This record gives sequence, structure tokens and C-alpha cells, in this order.
Amino acid sequence: MDELIRRFIDHLAVAGRSPHTLAAYQADIELLQKTMQAKPAREASPTDLRKALAKLHAQGLSGRSLARRLSSWRQFYHWLQLNGGREDNPAAGLRAPKREKLLPKALPVDGAAALLDRIEGDDGLDARDRAIFELVYSCGLRLSETVALNLDDVDFSDQLLRIRGKGGKERLAPIGAEAMVRLRAWLGERSAAEEEPALFLGRHGRRLGGRQIEKRLRDWAIKTGASQHVHPHMLRHSFASHLLQSSGDLRAVQELLGHANLSSTQIYTALDFQHLAKVYDGAHPRARKRGKTDDGEPS
Repeated sequence: MDELIRRFIDHLAVAGRSPHTLAAYQADIELLQKTMQAKPAREASPTDLRKALAKLHAQGLSGRSLARRLSSWRQFYHWLQLNGGREDNPAAGLRAPKREKLLPKALPVDGAAALLDRIEGDDGLDARDRAIFELVYSCGLRLSETVALNLDDVDFSDQLLRIRGKGGKERLAPIGAEAMVRLRAWLGERSAAEEEPALFLGRHGRRLGGRQIEKRLRDWAIKTGASQHVHPHMLRHSFASHLLQSSGDLRAVQELLGHANLSSTQIYTALDFQHLAKVYDGAHPRARKRGKTDDGEPS
């Protein structure tokens, strides 16, 4: 190892960095040295670093990986500046290629239906689980929003759900017919705990936590033979994906999800709720009442 690199790693060790972090810094700087070949890494110019980034990018390193390595290089040159090793930091003004946006994973329509339809059992908790996951998929709920639901958030007469989203913002969402059926089934099983307002309770009569919900869905997915790991947010992604595919109404989906912004440059636009309900009823795969065709006749 180059003496300056060794001293830099020793400096980080004295500062209390973990062995894992030390190994990562060392690997990142040695990678730079290997990429530059003949020229010592400590003598690199901004142009040298740009070429190194381009070379690593061409080799298949992701934007996320490049950003991490550039951060290590930046710290190394900052340390050299502080210790008289050089006057400038050649990495100071550099930026890694933009990180690729990871597309949210969603279940296909038939996959979501197959998973939900197989959540069955004689236990009251099975009825609760079916109600939870039908509601998450029906309304595009975040996990935190699901945990926070209270009994009085469900309007059974108008089939609406009041949701407390990020930043304390409330929104209304229509509840699909299947989710309404499962909610009523769960309330028939739910123990009457007068002091507990939560809609979904655990085995001991207290509000169900997020990790419990995640575990129950994971267990159900395994039990029903799902080919991939399924988590609650995947049902939210599925809600958005399926609704958008059917309706093409991006702003309606934005409103139903409770997103503050349509994109990084577009400001939140309020939509008429009746329009949202119409889009929902016409597009969401589980919004229509069971046993009915599109023309309203029994199937």
C-alpha cells in the first residue's frame, strides 16, 4: 500500500471509523490508483479524476457506486491538503454521473389478486390480515398510514377512508368493494377494546405495529407461493402502477397517493374528489363490486 494511503487510513482509524469503513476507503483509493496506472493517485488532477470516473462508468459501475468512490477520493485529498500534501483538492468540484432511478417494484395485476385471494383462514387474525392488505392495495397506503388508522377513519356509508399522510396532511380515498367486504369481516372478529381506537389490533388488543404487518405479509407471500419478496410498499406501488396503467391520469394517482409533488419540478395540484372517485371506480382492478360485470349485470 502507498505510504500516504496507509497514513490516511490510520488517520481514519484514530478518528474511530469502523473496520468496514476503513476497508471501503482503502479499496476506493486503491481502485483510483489502479485506474490511473502510472501516475500516483496523490498527484491526480481534476482531468485525471474525470477520466477515472469515465473509465469506471464504462466498466459498469453504477452512479451510486461512483458517487461513493468519489466521496472517498474527496476525503483523501482533503486530508492531504490539511497535512501539506497538496494545495488543492482535485475532487472538490467533480460530480459523479447521475444515479439511475430505481423503478419501484410492483406486482402484476393477476399476481396481486392471486396473493390477496389466498389470504384465507379460520383465525380472526387471518381476517385482519386480509383486511389490511386489501385496504393497502385498494387505497395505496404507506405502511405508516396503515398503522395510524383508527376505527373512525372508515366511513362505511360513503365507502371512504381518511388517511393521515406525511407532514400531518389528511386525504380521502375511496375504498374498493373487496376491501369493504374484508373490513366488515375483520370488525366482526375484532375484540372490543374500548380504550384502543386503532383499526388494526395485534393479538393482545393493542395497535398493530409496522414490523408486525411486514412480517405477516412476508409470511403470507411465502405461504401462497409468491416468487419474490413482497412487502407492504410493494402493494402501494402496485396500486399506483395498476391505476395509472388503466387510467393514464397521473394527477389523479398523485392525489390518491398523497404525493406533494407530481415531479421534482411540478407543484402539487388539487383535484376534484368526484373526479378522483370516478377515475378510481373505473380503473382500479378491485374497485368494482364482486359478481358484477362492467355493464352492471351479474357475472
